[in-house]
Amino acid sequence: MKTKLLGKSGLRVSDVALGTMTFGERWGWGADKTESRKIFDAYVEAGGNLIDTANQYTSGESEAFIGEFIASEREKFVIATKYSLTMNPNDPNAGGNHRKNLVQSLDASLKRLKTDYTDLYWLHAWDFMTPIEEVMRALDDQVRAGKILYIGISDTPAWIVAKANTMAELRGWTPFTGLQVSYSLVQREAERDLIPMAKALDIGVTAWAPLGGGVLTGKYKGGRPEDSKRADFVGEGISERNRAILETVEGIAQDIGKTPGQVALNWIRQQEGTTIPLIGARTEKQIKDNLNCLTFELTPEQMDLLTKASDIPLGFPHDFLGAEPLQQALHGQFAGKIAARNH
Repeated sequence: MKTKLLGKSGLRVSDVALGTMTFGERWGWGADKTESRKIFDAYVEAGGNLIDTANQYTSGESEAFIGEFIASEREKFVIATKYSLTMNPNDPNAGGNHRKNLVQSLDASLKRLKTDYTDLYWLHAWDFMTPIEEVMRALDDQVRAGKILYIGISDTPAWIVAKANTMAELRGWTPFTGLQVSYSLVQREAERDLIPMAKALDIGVTAWAPLGGGVLTGKYKGGRPEDSKRADFVGEGISERNRAILETVEGIAQDIGKTPGQVALNWIRQQEGTTIPLIGARTEKQIKDNLNCLTFELTPEQMDLLTKASDIPLGFPHDFLGAEPLQQALHGQFAGKIAARNH
């Protein structure tokens, strides 16, 4: 497993992260403690160090399992957990991005994780209520208190993240080092604004649902099972676009003797900058199969084929600004001849 620097920091993280939303059975599905330990051990044996969880995953059971698993070698791991989602739907202050929820959520997570600090603390989802300055100052206070080393933000519009980091820079507060987004061959909308913003501001990207909720493994070609937890990606079947993407993935996988899931994961691993897929599993067999993506790399030609097969329109203003008539209007005879910065 390769090691990358997380965004504009010196933090060394694995180029594949272990997602642990499947650790625990309180939601009626997932892996019990024994199977979760096997999944954890398989990831660590492959050289991984970035463990991603959240306070609400399996109602806290995920964090409790991880606390046990890392106890003997805490310093070895980069533990990332999150706050924002409510742990008590009957309490209006038990969810959201505000300072009170941040403080109480962080303290509860640290108790479940059996540690004094978390290496990376994610804001889980933007609530559109809490002022940005309250969030950034509250996070900075926890960094200064030694309870958090680095901060990240997930599932938030690009303009909010950019404003937050600009504010943090101007006021001497801790900026976001990581950005977590839904990103895969079937879900590339983050390329419109979020990923370009991350590159411009040097923020590391981690990708949740890198297999499109299972679509890119091929298991939903016959339709959606009744117990599917990924209806947001799968719907009642697979769209024609997703079916075409899957055919390209399967063709490459067959040519090189790998699984479609491994090919899809490597398309993310091999993106420019720090782009890290979050790999989750319910069984030891699944995690080992996914980790076999580490045994090979896609060729530039294969990467290009996958990128073209899954291409999306960027929409306004990107398509408008990139169109030849506007480029001519902007630059005249020098249109297309001026070397641009690599953002």
